[in-house]
Amino acid sequence: MVVFLRQQIGVALALGGLLFLSTGCATGPLAGSGTTRPSAHRLTVAARGALQDLYALNETARKLGDTAEGVLVFPGIVKGGFIVGAEAGNGVLFTREADVSGFYQAVGASYGLQAGLKKFGYALFLMNQRDIANLDRAGGWNIGTDPSLVVVDTGAAHSLTTSTIQDGVFAFFFNERGLMADVSLKGAKITRIEPAP
Repeated sequence: MVVFLRQQIGVALALGGLLFLSTGCATGPLAGSGTTRPSAHRLTVAARGALQDLYALNETARKLGDTAEGVLVFPGIVKGGFIVGAEAGNGVLFTREADVSGFYQAVGASYGLQAGLKKFGYALFLMNQRDIANLDRAGGWNIGTDPSLVVVDTGAAHSLTTSTIQDGVFAFFFNERGLMADVSLKGAKITRIEPAP
């Protein structure tokens, strides 16, 4: 019980640090009451730009975007910690027609040997309406436990074809250097937010 409490305190401190570090950032994880809400306009611009960069970088992602029911883009996830880590960021859900459908926050925790602070982004390609409905679950969507989730790295991107993909959620991780490998969404929860105009 004592170990569990220490872990929970560690997660709370790590998340608190991330919230502090992200103050003033359009895509940072601030969203709740009592904090500065992110700007819907700035978040949309950042997410749209990140998605365009991903499409330019990866043809498979672009083709998935043409057939997906929605694409949820988190342009700036901030991750940091020591032993107990936390990550958080805000994102935008785009429809197939590239319209904004909603705004979301992703928060996660991890355990193990880790240190430092890094920033990355990811896009979730939601292939059907059921997966889109999962985004608005009352308690949030625990994306890391979803068996239909496929993390697409550089190698897997070449083997995917849109003619065989009808179901599931496909995640592309990226940073300023391109597609990222060995990234996990385990422990990540996504909830809807209402940003400032």
